[in-house]
Amino acid sequence: MAERAIERVVAVDGIELCTEAFGNPADPALLLIMGTGASMLWWEEGFCRLLAEGGRFVLRYDHRDTGRSTTYPPGRPGYTGADLVADAVRVLDGHGIAAAHVLGVSAGGALAQLLALGHADRVLSLVLVSTSAALPDGRELPPPTEEFLRFIASAQVDWADTDALVEYQVAYARLLAGGRRPFDEPAARSLVRQDVARARDFTASRHHDTLPEGELPHAPLSSIAVPTLVIHGTADPLFPLPHAEALAGRIPGATLLPLPDAGHGITRADWPTVVPAVLRHTAMR
Repeated sequence: MAERAIERVVAVDGIELCTEAFGNPADPALLLIMGTGASMLWWEEGFCRLLAEGGRFVLRYDHRDTGRSTTYPPGRPGYTGADLVADAVRVLDGHGIAAAHVLGVSAGGALAQLLALGHADRVLSLVLVSTSAALPDGRELPPPTEEFLRFIASAQVDWADTDALVEYQVAYARLLAGGRRPFDEPAARSLVRQDVARARDFTASRHHDTLPEGELPHAPLSSIAVPTLVIHGTADPLFPLPHAEALAGRIPGATLLPLPDAGHGITRADWPTVVPAVLRHTAMR
């Protein structure tokens, strides 16, 4: 039987960050950073356990305004994007970890880049999934797909109605899946329901959509000096593949692993590819 994951609330600077650890603390640490408005549940437990079984001490955590971490009143988050970067450092400090490999997906990939720029001594390597450059360089990249833009512009949801909220989140997950592979709706629905039930206030996750950037690092992405692996679905509707190609091109020595017909994020179908790739990459140091 697999060992029970260890949940710990890191309380620092008046903030509570709910974290969960998998594996042996003596193994190299791998910090997982999820995307906009998403709690740590979106790093599925099975994925975390596979990484832990591969010899990594895996940490996932709830961003502010998600899951069991500090939640703010409606319309008054009181923090910035830069504070979310600092929260990753707080999680490492709370677990006594000097430096970790960092795996970020979507906006979590942008936070991981900023972490490597602003706190280079805390990052051993980067794995950037379904994301784009955290700092613009002026080049023009393709926008999200028309289907994605139509959904965002037209979708309406009553955030006070749990059933309606679940339906909206499932529809959004289906859209992000990219449409080229079968969509596991029962699994998505189960995960969304768990996420809604577990959150202090699920509606607070909307704060992530309007956060000010805060004070971000000024160094270019070309100054990132750690080994970097960029993983990206070829059917990503939010960040088409050229975003990943451009990102890999801006970080010295970065490699790109395309996932054929995959959408946005890491699905169970890609675990057999992604888990070994992450373990190989994080074995570099």
